[in-house]
Amino acid sequence: MARIYFAGPLFTHAERRWNRELAAALEHAGHAVWLPQEKAGLAIEAAVPSPRAIFDSAIAGITQAEIVLAVVDGADPDSGTSFECGYAHAVGTPIVAVRTDFRGGGDDPDASVNLMLSQAAAAVVLSAHPTPAGDDVAAVALAIVDALGALQD
Repeated sequence: MARIYFAGPLFTHAERRWNRELAAALEHAGHAVWLPQEKAGLAIEAAVPSPRAIFDSAIAGITQAEIVLAVVDGADPDSGTSFECGYAHAVGTPIVAVRTDFRGGGDDPDASVNLMLSQAAAAVVLSAHPTPAGDDVAAVALAIVDALGALQD
């Protein structure tokens, strides 16, 4: 299984909760997940670490990762996530981009995201439309696990 760095927005309660749920599902599937919101201490709302500590933690996480998982939701993906993807690409770490946002965006019509992100990615997982069961983190995790398996083949 893979050591995964989880790149994605982590500024709202909803984002951090979804990140934790997805990371837990990937860990349940046997992967080791570096979740920046936990590693940099952002889970403790009252004590926000210094900008340098957050940056250093992110670089350390990407450096140890075998895969960067990047959540690229939004009309324009999170700028920190975009940087993390650029850094990962520069050091040769494969990127799996995940988009759960049903809004169209970007200039890559196949991935509905900025083409610099989609073209840097080794795989793009699209899960934009809710399933009949609702917004299912487990289904997104399964699609990611399938993409990881295809990369390792």
